[in-house]
Amino acid sequence: MEIAHNKVVTIDYTLTDLAGNLIDSSQNSGFAYLHGAGNIIPGLEDALTGKTAGEELDVQVAPEHAYGMRDESKTQVIPRDTFPTEEPVAQGMQFHAELPNGGMAVVTVTEVGDDEITIDGNHPLAGIDLSFSVKVLDIRDATDEELQHGHVHRPGDHHHD
Repeated sequence: MEIAHNKVVTIDYTLTDLAGNLIDSSQNSGFAYLHGAGNIIPGLEDALTGKTAGEELDVQVAPEHAYGMRDESKTQVIPRDTFPTEEPVAQGMQFHAELPNGGMAVVTVTEVGDDEITIDGNHPLAGIDLSFSVKVLDIRDATDEELQHGHVHRPGDHHHD
C-alpha cells in the first residue's frame, strides 16, 4: 500500500537543523498521522506521498514548506503587569494569548526585564531549514471516525464529547 490521501501512516523520524543539531525524534516509538489532513508540515507530507512501508528517506524542508518564515511583527514588548503575578515569568515560558480577531495563539517569552517582557508569536521553528530522517513503518486505511475528526485515533485513547 502506498502513502496517499486519507491513509493512516506510522513513521519513525529524527528531526535536526541543517547543522545536525537534534530538534525532535519519535525515539523509535512510531508517530502516526492522517495523510492529507494537515497533521504534519506540508514539505514532509509531500515527500512521503507515494512511499511504502519499509522505505527510508532523508528530506530537507525549507521554512516556507514547514513553519513559515519568521515574522518580526509577531514579536512585541508588553508591560510586565500583563502577566499573572502568582508565578515568576521566565525566558522560554509559553502562554496562550488572545488575538485581536478573537483567536488564540501560543507565545514564547524571549526576554524578561524589570518592567517589560518580550514575547514572540512565531512558531519556535519558523525560519529554520529542517532535515528529517524518516522510516515508514506502517500504512493503513483510515477509519470513518478518523476521517470525520481529521486525525488518527489509537485504540482506547480518544474520546470526543
